[in-house]
Amino acid sequence: MRVMVIVKATEQSEMGILPTTELLEAMGRYNEELANAGILRAADGLKPSSHGKRIAFDGTGRTVTDGPFAATRELVAGFWLWEVKDTDEAVAWVKRCPNPMAGPSEIEIRPLYEMTDFQ
Repeated sequence: MRVMVIVKATEQSEMGILPTTELLEAMGRYNEELANAGILRAADGLKPSSHGKRIAFDGTGRTVTDGPFAATRELVAGFWLWEVKDTDEAVAWVKRCPNPMAGPSEIEIRPLYEMTDFQ
Protein backbone atom coordinates (compact mmCIF):
# COMPACT_ATOMS: atom_id res chain seq x y z
CA MET A 1 0.00 0.00 0.00
CA ARG A 2 1.23 3.47 -0.79
CA VAL A 3 0.88 6.27 1.74
CA MET A 4 1.73 9.92 1.79
CA VAL A 5 3.26 10.95 5.09
CA ILE A 6 2.60 14.66 5.53
CA VAL A 7 4.62 16.94 7.80
CA LYS A 8 2.37 19.77 8.92
CA ALA A 9 3.68 23.33 8.89
CA THR A 10 4.38 25.35 12.01
CA GLU A 11 4.72 29.08 12.58
CA GLN A 12 8.51 28.66 12.38
CA SER A 13 8.43 26.71 9.10
CA GLU A 14 6.05 29.30 7.63
CA MET A 15 8.54 32.03 8.64
CA GLY A 16 11.16 30.18 6.59
CA ILE A 17 13.25 29.16 9.59
CA LEU A 18 15.37 26.27 8.33
CA PRO A 19 16.07 23.14 10.39
CA THR A 20 19.26 22.94 12.44
CA THR A 21 22.25 21.01 11.14
CA GLU A 22 21.57 18.38 13.80
CA LEU A 23 17.98 17.92 12.65
CA LEU A 24 19.01 17.74 8.99
CA GLU A 25 21.56 15.05 9.86
CA ALA A 26 19.01 13.10 11.93
CA MET A 27 16.49 13.28 9.09
CA GLY A 28 19.16 12.17 6.65
CA ARG A 29 19.85 9.09 8.77
CA TYR A 30 16.11 8.41 9.07
CA ASN A 31 15.61 8.72 5.30
CA GLU A 32 18.52 6.35 4.79
CA GLU A 33 16.82 3.81 7.08
CA LEU A 34 13.61 4.16 5.07
CA ALA A 35 15.49 3.69 1.80
CA ASN A 36 17.41 0.67 3.13
CA ALA A 37 14.11 -0.88 4.25
CA GLY A 38 12.71 -0.45 0.72
CA ILE A 39 9.91 1.84 1.90
CA LEU A 40 10.94 5.29 0.67
CA ARG A 41 9.66 6.30 -2.78
CA ALA A 42 10.00 10.11 -2.54
CA ALA A 43 10.60 12.80 0.06
CA ASP A 44 10.95 16.55 0.10
CA GLY A 45 10.44 19.71 2.09
CA LEU A 46 8.34 22.59 0.85
CA LYS A 47 9.09 26.28 0.99
CA PRO A 48 6.71 28.41 3.11
CA SER A 49 3.29 29.14 1.67
CA SER A 50 4.42 32.75 1.06
CA HIS A 51 6.18 31.30 -2.00
CA GLY A 52 3.04 29.53 -3.18
CA LYS A 53 -0.14 30.22 -5.09
CA ARG A 54 -3.63 28.75 -4.89
CA ILE A 55 -5.91 28.44 -7.85
CA ALA A 56 -9.64 28.29 -7.08
CA PHE A 57 -11.92 26.63 -9.65
CA ASP A 58 -15.56 27.58 -10.17
CA GLY A 59 -16.95 26.16 -13.39
CA THR A 60 -14.79 27.67 -16.12
CA GLY A 61 -13.53 30.47 -13.85
CA ARG A 62 -10.08 30.44 -12.22
CA THR A 63 -8.96 32.72 -9.40
CA VAL A 64 -5.29 32.86 -8.39
CA THR A 65 -4.40 33.81 -4.80
CA ASP A 66 -0.83 34.51 -3.71
CA GLY A 67 0.46 33.09 -0.43
CA PRO A 68 0.96 33.21 2.46
CA PHE A 69 -2.09 31.24 3.47
CA ALA A 70 -3.86 31.23 6.83
CA ALA A 71 -4.42 28.22 9.12
CA THR A 72 -0.74 27.30 9.44
CA ARG A 73 -1.47 23.94 11.10
CA GLU A 74 -3.40 22.89 7.99
CA LEU A 75 -0.51 23.63 5.64
CA VAL A 76 2.04 21.09 4.45
CA ALA A 77 5.75 21.68 5.17
CA GLY A 78 7.04 18.45 3.66
CA PHE A 79 6.18 14.90 2.70
CA TRP A 80 7.31 11.35 2.14
CA LEU A 81 5.79 8.83 -0.24
CA TRP A 82 6.15 5.32 1.18
CA GLU A 83 5.30 1.79 0.08
CA VAL A 84 4.29 -0.16 3.21
CA LYS A 85 2.36 -3.36 3.86
CA ASP A 86 -0.32 -1.58 5.92
CA THR A 87 -1.15 1.52 7.95
CA ASP A 88 0.24 -0.04 11.12
CA GLU A 89 3.68 -0.28 9.49
CA ALA A 90 3.47 3.38 8.46
CA VAL A 91 2.53 4.40 12.02
CA ALA A 92 5.46 2.40 13.40
CA TRP A 93 7.88 4.17 11.05
CA VAL A 94 6.46 7.63 11.86
CA LYS A 95 6.92 6.93 15.58
CA ARG A 96 10.64 6.41 14.88
CA CYS A 97 10.93 9.75 13.05
CA PRO A 98 12.91 12.59 14.61
CA ASN A 99 10.63 15.49 15.52
CA PRO A 100 10.60 17.35 12.17
CA MET A 101 10.26 20.77 13.80
CA ALA A 102 11.99 22.65 16.62
CA GLY A 103 8.86 22.52 18.80
CA PRO A 104 5.57 20.63 18.80
CA SER A 105 4.70 19.22 15.39
CA GLU A 106 2.34 16.86 13.66
CA ILE A 107 2.64 14.23 10.94
CA GLU A 108 -0.37 12.86 9.04
CA ILE A 109 -0.56 9.55 7.16
CA ARG A 110 -2.89 9.33 4.15
CA PRO A 111 -3.31 6.25 1.93
CA LEU A 112 -3.20 6.85 -1.81
CA TYR A 113 -5.91 5.54 -4.08
CA GLU A 114 -4.89 2.48 -6.04
CA MET A 115 -6.44 1.36 -9.36
CA THR A 116 -8.17 -1.50 -7.52
CA ASP A 117 -10.15 1.10 -5.52
CA PHE A 118 -11.94 2.07 -8.74
CA GLN A 119 -12.98 -1.39 -9.89
